[in-house]
Amino acid sequence: MDKSKGTIEAEISKALTHWEKNYLGRGSVSVKSDIIRDMVIVILSGILTPAEYTLCLDKEGLLSLKEHRNSLVETGLEDLKEIILTITGEKVVSFHTDISTQTGERVMVFKLSSDLQSKFC
Repeated sequence: MDKSKGTIEAEISKALTHWEKNYLGRGSVSVKSDIIRDMVIVILSGILTPAEYTLCLDKEGLLSLKEHRNSLVETGLEDLKEIILTITGEKVVSFHTDISTQTGERVMVFKLSSDLQSKFC
């Protein structure tokens, strides 16, 4: 592979920030991507608005927010898979995501078709 692991991770973070702003209308405060074996793990921080934190004060609001935010991401899944494929050259075989209403972080896990980490020196 021509590029370093760190370069690819930075490209993924930048592309996902761009996707968030274009698709969801606003971006996170920070994004960190890590390639671990056959996975790309992305942590997006600062994604909840003050109103959403207030909504999360009761269980019904919390569950509603998680469901709504996860549905929004899932509707853009094909775009996300394409971003990962374009940057890494690996097909995404599964995708998992969740949001913490305590910290305002989203975790995305892209399971890849092969061990990308092993392709770096």
